[in-house]
Amino acid sequence: MTNAHVTVHSAAVIDRIAPEVHGHFSEHLGRCIYDGIWHGEADEEVGFREDVVDLLSELDIPVLRWPGGCFADDYHWEDGIGPREERPRRRNLFWAQDARNLPEESNAFGTDEFLELCEHIGTEPYLAVNVGSGDPREAADWVEYCNYDGDTELADRRRENGHEEPYSVRYWGIGNENWGCGGQMTPEQYAREYRRYATYVGSMDKLMLDHDLELIACGFENHEWNRRFMDEIGSSSWGVEFPLDHLTLHHYYGRSFSVAEADEDRYDRFLAEALEIEDHIDRIAAAIDAVATTRDIGVIIDEWGAWHPESVAESGLEQPGTVLDALSAAAVLDVFNDHSDVMTMANIAQTVNVLHCLVETDGDDAWPRPTYRVFDLYAPHKGNDAVRTSVDSPTRALDDGTELPLVGASASTGNDGTYVTVTNLDCREAHVVEIALEGKTPSRADAEVLFADHEVNTAATVDNADEFAAEELDVSVEDGVLTAELAASTVAGIAVR
Repeated sequence: MTNAHVTVHSAAVIDRIAPEVHGHFSEHLGRCIYDGIWHGEADEEVGFREDVVDLLSELDIPVLRWPGGCFADDYHWEDGIGPREERPRRRNLFWAQDARNLPEESNAFGTDEFLELCEHIGTEPYLAVNVGSGDPREAADWVEYCNYDGDTELADRRRENGHEEPYSVRYWGIGNENWGCGGQMTPEQYAREYRRYATYVGSMDKLMLDHDLELIACGFENHEWNRRFMDEIGSSSWGVEFPLDHLTLHHYYGRSFSVAEADEDRYDRFLAEALEIEDHIDRIAAAIDAVATTRDIGVIIDEWGAWHPESVAESGLEQPGTVLDALSAAAVLDVFNDHSDVMTMANIAQTVNVLHCLVETDGDDAWPRPTYRVFDLYAPHKGNDAVRTSVDSPTRALDDGTELPLVGASASTGNDGTYVTVTNLDCREAHVVEIALEGKTPSRADAEVLFADHEVNTAATVDNADEFAAEELDVSVEDGVLTAELAASTVAGIAVR
């Protein structure tokens, strides 16, 4: 018996799926940088953790955001360049970090180390400048240090620090959560500050650089805040060209329960919370369109993911990496595909050890979490054209009156054919899914499935991490219709030829 029907409308192209929606975020928080990406102060070694670098390289990350997060708005970039032994030790105003759990920053890992990491793993850097406690000159100087190829003191300092050629950093975030830890600003106040920064940072590519910069403004899940920010930006004398290329928001879910202690009803509520990101995308896009257009200003979700009660400052915001969290990530990536006409980037929080991370370390060991497997399974979508899907799925009524769809899907087309991802969001039962490609008669399908042999609350450890790898999924093809049975809480990737 078929429980769900998915129709792929092959000719109904939404837009190209920006590879950057598979982006990531790393902050000086807990063990993300020190012990995670860079050897901590207690280690005899100095430099990158090669095991982590290898795992991140294999994932083909398109963009990596740094240095924060709240940390960015009390970070002064010049503290983290030059000879490491001469760098000042500063406060970390917002977070304890490294294995010693100290609210201090050694500055051992700074701009050149981060940009070298990006070169190692083949990713685009996204730098967040300090608006909360910095000034426009500091921000413009950072752009010059990173990107200018001429004969100035800052360009020469970069060369002295070991990088002759400019880094050509394209993405620049003007602040972080400036409605909160970034200065407790009103939207009008932030808009005025944003204009000041955009004047100096945004002018760099007019004369000094041979490439364009993309400026990213900080938005909020309070969408009235976004509307007021856009109104203030739109009422300035900038004219038809707006001083921003993207507007962001942050979306965390799952703060009210621990996966290990919850039941199936709570799992359902958690997945519904994850899917609320679709409403936020629609509403921030509407705030943009009311003043400008999402053709010119894209939507970025530059922090998103599961945040459970275990993740507190005292624990370095660490939590187990479970199948349930990975399942929620798949559901969110399907939403991003369906909104490829407005989505220009997304950054899951965070890359290593912290929150909804993809890689975990313990001493000399590093391993991929279940969410890492989801990003790997969804990789064929990157750069494809997203196409509309209609999903006829059973639902489950939740206590608050919402309905959780038990099966979700998204699809894309490219040179290698059609790629469909299907999620069984039902943590209790298997579902048989039929997939039809409108206007096409597929002859075969190659499919993989994740988590078929795991309970939804299972967490990855160094000992069992390999067991979460994708397995072959049997998909039948009859009269051009694909049929597969998905076990409870599983994710499938199907390449249709």
